[in-house]
Amino acid sequence: MSWFIEALKKYAVFSGRARRKEYWMYMLFNTILYIVFAGVGFAIDFPALAGIFVVATLLPSLGVSIRRLHDTGRSGWWILISVVPLVGFIVMLVFTCSDSQAGENQYGPNPKEVPAFA
Repeated sequence: MSWFIEALKKYAVFSGRARRKEYWMYMLFNTILYIVFAGVGFAIDFPALAGIFVVATLLPSLGVSIRRLHDTGRSGWWILISVVPLVGFIVMLVFTCSDSQAGENQYGPNPKEVPAFA
């Protein structure tokens, strides 16, 4: 859960790098919470509750995705490939599953080599 909280603390930070663990743990907890909010919204007859959650986590999700792309040595603009049906999802999945670019790149030091929580 600390990875999710850490990504929320970087609410609108689009610079730097995010390692795979940070990205996938954020996405895991984000998905779990979305399912919970959707279930609660359905139970109390307020289905917009899940939509409110999505809007509230939109910037942190974009931020961690862009930082993940930076970690693989790609520009954050590659996130726009996601709007291409099917192919965009597959390309982003490959990018986010790729290993970090070794050493320092133009976006900063490798997060694997720097302690995540000081």
